[in-house]
Amino acid sequence: MTLHWQSPQLAGLVLAAGASQRFGAPKPLALFRGVALVRRATTLLTGCCAAGVYVVTGTAGPAIRELLAADEVQLVANPDWASGMASSLACGMAALPAKVDAVLVMPCDLPLVSGDDLARLVAAWRTAPELMAAAEFDAHPAPPAIFPRVVWPQLALLRGDQGARALLESEMQHTAVPMPSAALDADTPAELARLERSLG
Repeated sequence: MTLHWQSPQLAGLVLAAGASQRFGAPKPLALFRGVALVRRATTLLTGCCAAGVYVVTGTAGPAIRELLAADEVQLVANPDWASGMASSLACGMAALPAKVDAVLVMPCDLPLVSGDDLARLVAAWRTAPELMAAAEFDAHPAPPAIFPRVVWPQLALLRGDQGARALLESEMQHTAVPMPSAALDADTPAELARLERSLG
């Protein structure tokens, strides 16, 4: 595939297929400031991913499909969601059309990541679109992150609970974007409530 780096096509991929065992309920449907986490993520990505937004679903698939029925997103059901995050990445990437040059991967449980954060990430990636670009906090890379098509075969090699961070922490070069907000995920309802209170 020939990549047109003057205007590379960026798609968004929201990971919302996990079992949410620690959360005790489907985390993608949990509300943060009155908006379900999965819809908040898709809204953010819609603002910066012109090649479309895709949502990988699993255990809460029917409820997420109902929630997002009127939204301009593509839902991708992962029948193997229980095997871990790697299968959701592979499932999502397999659904992307050939026109896509890169994908912005974002878990749905990063409620403090903002549109400005993602705009900085995309801008940094566009300066070197042949490289991965990732949020960085505590000197470690992590999603949200952008993966050009050239590294998709490496993502496809991940197994089990290995997520995109495993590739970012490899020896492969990437562009780092300081993003403290990406460190603040929510594994329990109490943590989500605490993050919401932190915004006042």
